[in-house]
Amino acid sequence: MQKAIKYAIFQTKWGYFGLAAGDKGLFRTCLPLAGPEKVESQLLQNLENSRYDRSLFKTVQDQITAYFEGACIDFRNIPITLDEFSPFQMSVLTACRNVGFGRTISYSGLAKKIGRPAAARAVGGALAKNPLPLIIPCHRIVRSDGKIGGFSALGGPTLKRKMLLHEKHHC
Repeated sequence: MQKAIKYAIFQTKWGYFGLAAGDKGLFRTCLPLAGPEKVESQLLQNLENSRYDRSLFKTVQDQITAYFEGACIDFRNIPITLDEFSPFQMSVLTACRNVGFGRTISYSGLAKKIGRPAAARAVGGALAKNPLPLIIPCHRIVRSDGKIGGFSALGGPTLKRKMLLHEKHHC
């Protein structure tokens, strides 16, 4: 994993959000929860030697805060690291990262984008391990029939639906 792990927890309109980063960039986020202690517990799970840094990725904190207030934010330029993932998983997460604000694509559509048209189920499995929800917008991936599909982040499909409606109404 990372050598020097830093994290920040900050308040948004939807609750407290968490970021964790190492030498190469962000490697974990925690979508908004009711209290900072809940975010810290979720964010730092299985991490050792982490240090709180209020100014960590301050510009990104400001962008995330703006997102939850209704701004259309493109998070694709934020440095991230996916070192612990297989080449297939990295291709899925990278392709997902390119799904624009307010847009959706099906699991099978994403599988086609990475050149693996029969791998829709495996795409879903890779997205379930997404360590950077919002930055890698897995909430924008839906079922082929248009239904919401799963969402492994805390808040589940209800939060996914809320995020999709939020984006639909703001851009």
